[in-house]
Amino acid sequence: MVRGVLRGSRPMRGGIRPPFKKTFVPRHPFDLTLTEVVFPKVSPVVDDSALTAALLKRNQDLSPSPTEQAAIGNLVTKVQVVLDNLVVAPGDFNTCQLEEVRQVGSFKKGTILSGNNVADVVVILKTLPTKEACEALAKKVEADLKTSMKTEVLDKEQQHTLEIHDRGFDVSNSQARVRILIATLPQNLRKLEPEIHMDHKLMQSHLAAIRHTRWFEENAHHSSIKVLIRILKDLTKRFDAFSPLSSWMLDLIAHLAIMNNPSRQALPINLAFRRVFQLLSAGLFLPGSAGITDPTEPGHIRVHTAMTLEQQDVCCYTAQTLLRVLAHGGYKHILGLEGNTSIVREMSVWNGVVVSPLKPVYEKPTDKKEGDLEEDIEMIENENEDVGSDDAAE
Repeated sequence: MVRGVLRGSRPMRGGIRPPFKKTFVPRHPFDLTLTEVVFPKVSPVVDDSALTAALLKRNQDLSPSPTEQAAIGNLVTKVQVVLDNLVVAPGDFNTCQLEEVRQVGSFKKGTILSGNNVADVVVILKTLPTKEACEALAKKVEADLKTSMKTEVLDKEQQHTLEIHDRGFDVSNSQARVRILIATLPQNLRKLEPEIHMDHKLMQSHLAAIRHTRWFEENAHHSSIKVLIRILKDLTKRFDAFSPLSSWMLDLIAHLAIMNNPSRQALPINLAFRRVFQLLSAGLFLPGSAGITDPTEPGHIRVHTAMTLEQQDVCCYTAQTLLRVLAHGGYKHILGLEGNTSIVREMSVWNGVVVSPLKPVYEKPTDKKEGDLEEDIEMIENENEDVGSDDAAE
């Protein structure tokens, strides 16, 4: 019998088919909330009122005071009025043309932390964003602010200062700061030249910040999501393993933990808090995981691919250690109400149960050259382009 011909059938066109190309199929980590129908609970429901009270107390501690809110709000309003006037009636200012002004970031989303009195505003230019144009715009905003506040009596705390940086410029006083982030129209991005214009990647990240804020306002406006985000931001500041998680990642995982469930109703904050650690422990942000797809980017970009393989591993095993601590009542240490972060580095005992911190699984390949390792990291980072600057400052 001739190869490529089956008995009783016609010869196959082209002979034997080549082997199928191996394709990447991302997996979804085990999620107890989504599988509750298959794995019903057999033990009585645990009284979680103490954890709920602790979460709400921690959120209250992390929330900015009314004085802080008012200080940021007043400065944002003044800067916004000046920028809006330059959009509508620029007058004799022709160094650059403004297309649009949008508030972005944690202050706009309502997830800002106490002590971090920073608000972000993205200015989209019609013209190309040269470094000279940015400096001219900064000086124009400063001059217009002084003109608009001539009739006000200001003390030293309310005196404005200007600082120009690679993203744009800051207007600040002793109580608050507004970051003006410069961007340009999407069709202008391909025309940028590194020697003349502002950084191309920064422009992209500022445009992404607008998309992130718009998505958040439409989908994640529930108050429980904002509470959880604020608590997660505090965790990233206290636990080094979670520091690679950007604010955009935290927004998405908080939304997933609270809203992605069979009932499509918001989960209580205590269950959502536990679920975050369960998902991270199950490998939500590990290689091969479906993770969370960025809803604001075309294609299927998984947000956790912005992290290196080592960062993904550290994040996972630290979450596993903290989940065990949480299961035995150590939530006060996790939230920072008691103790310190040594529970992820040293053995601890909870109600007679010993919790030993886990160790890394990922090992950097030793047979590769240093340059090859850098290429691998670049491949991971390039799969997910900048996830936005809105909270790059945090």
